[in-house]
Amino acid sequence: MTDPTSDAAELLALRASVAELTRERENLVAMVDILQGIAGATRYPEILNVVAGKLGETFDLDRCSVFLFSEQPGARLVASYEDPTIRNLEVDMTRYPELQRALESGETVHIPDVSQEPSLRLAWPMLTLRHVRAVIVVPIKWRAQVVGALFLRTRRSLPPLTDEDIRFVQVVAVTTARALRHAHRFEALLKDGNTKDEERATEGRRIALLAFLRRLLERVDDAQPLDGSEAVLGPHAGRELDRLVGVALTVFEEQAGH
Repeated sequence: MTDPTSDAAELLALRASVAELTRERENLVAMVDILQGIAGATRYPEILNVVAGKLGETFDLDRCSVFLFSEQPGARLVASYEDPTIRNLEVDMTRYPELQRALESGETVHIPDVSQEPSLRLAWPMLTLRHVRAVIVVPIKWRAQVVGALFLRTRRSLPPLTDEDIRFVQVVAVTTARALRHAHRFEALLKDGNTKDEERATEGRRIALLAFLRRLLERVDDAQPLDGSEAVLGPHAGRELDRLVGVALTVFEEQAGH
């Protein structure tokens, strides 16, 4: 005779595993969509709108924005999930203490419950009205310098983001930094009259997918060499890419079996 308690525990564990796998697939699909979107984009607004829009859709966020920091103290809102028409809006950093913390520390800022965060007390009425649960700010870095941030606000009506979700956003931040670098390179190419149009377009599209595809090829064929360029991703981002590639291979294998 089976133990009802044991059966219930196994059922809960199975449901948790299914939910985790579903979330993994959603994150993988989102990453592929982001890579495809930025691979075809060669301008800063295009790239940043793709990132903000896809993260907002994936996690059904109350808000998802991209900020870029200037050399002087201050920040500009350059992309927004809620309002894709926003391009270059100067913001008062004193209104965003969590953004200031990310800029100064260079680390991800995670406030799991905004109603318990003293630094946000002035914003409590607005956050309560919008039913905001958490705030996550992930720095965008280039050569160890914080050049911007991904800013996410989650809803109380939805489950909180997991540690894996936050690591996924960190990978997106790394990908965004690299895409911005290549957009800068593309703009420089546009100013070079000796560069052919086709070469300019290829340069903007080619590199964005390399990190993910290189890892995928490495897992499929152990003989694939690595050129060392992924060192800039950092240990956490590298592990996250490995994890996403593992999920991708599982999906591919399951699809091949149908």
